[in-house]
Amino acid sequence: MRRIDVIGIGFGIFAAGGILYLVLRSTGFDTFDAGIWTQAVLVLGIIGWLVTYLYRVVSQSMTYNQQLQEYEDAVLQKRLDELSPEQLAALQAEVEAERSLQSQPLSQPSEVKNGEGDG
Repeated sequence: MRRIDVIGIGFGIFAAGGILYLVLRSTGFDTFDAGIWTQAVLVLGIIGWLVTYLYRVVSQSMTYNQQLQEYEDAVLQKRLDELSPEQLAALQAEVEAERSLQSQPLSQPSEVKNGEGDG
């Protein structure tokens, strides 16, 4: 986002608050009540925006994270496309070997025999 965008958004929020104040004043609210309700609406709007922002941060669905993931995927795809058939076959064999190792249960430590050990 550019600076001019941030300035425009800030001005827009400021203008929306002023317009809301004028609308409330014209509908019969006194100055104090119109000011309070305008502030309440703007604060709730900012809190709502903050909640959506925090959700995007926690779920990593921010623009930067998406661009980084797409870039990493493109680099890996390019590297994969540049492999020769022999290198590709070797890589697939290595991946299959790692998968078979991960699917095997961990071996249990050998038990102490004949009372030998810590004692």
